[in-house]
Amino acid sequence: MDKLHLDQHISGQFNLELEDIRNKVLAMGGLVEAQVSNGLIALLEGDGDLGSTVSQADFEINALEVEIDEDCTQVLARRQPAASDLRLIVAVIKVITDLERIGDEAEKLGRFAVELAQPGEVGDYRKELRHLGELVKTMLHDALDAFARMDVDAAVNTAGHDADVDREYRTLERLLASHLVEDPRQVSKLFKVTWCARALERIGDHSVNICEYVVYLVKGRDIRHTSFDQIKSEFLKG
Repeated sequence: MDKLHLDQHISGQFNLELEDIRNKVLAMGGLVEAQVSNGLIALLEGDGDLGSTVSQADFEINALEVEIDEDCTQVLARRQPAASDLRLIVAVIKVITDLERIGDEAEKLGRFAVELAQPGEVGDYRKELRHLGELVKTMLHDALDAFARMDVDAAVNTAGHDADVDREYRTLERLLASHLVEDPRQVSKLFKVTWCARALERIGDHSVNICEYVVYLVKGRDIRHTSFDQIKSEFLKG
């Protein structure tokens, strides 16, 4: 596993600053994971109270994004980092942007959970939403774990699961479309469920972005817009 060494600077204070930034990102990731998990629970269990809590808790994530961004700006201004230190700061700025956007998607889950809280409102789609949600939750967790360990192999493997998320999303989309044809009276509910599925799919996309930043951080390579087969052949060991 490739490793970066954040504790090998002449200045001990610089070591502490970088480690503090990294820890704040992981704390922000933990908050985002909890928001996604609670938003999904609220949606699947028809828990309007929990959905309301999720939809109103986004400010914590936003505040952390602003705080970490300011910390990164200070490091850039005072330390003028180079090489892997500069890549860490750039990667962090990108990661927290994606985490904030995942928080926005989780807020949508909470908001729609409130609107779909009546018994049976999600009904026939609960199984499919649950499966999609579990796939996305696992991707997000594994992406953050890869970032925490700076593990390129784990990041590439995790990004590969985006195809599973997309496949599950398309299956659910077709199911919802067929139900809409069968019963146009359900249009409002079906659109809300579709937006929830779309929010989950977007969380998967943002998780892939985090994986790409891990590769950039450790290898110094920008792999955005590169095919997964090429990434896999170049970076996966064995």
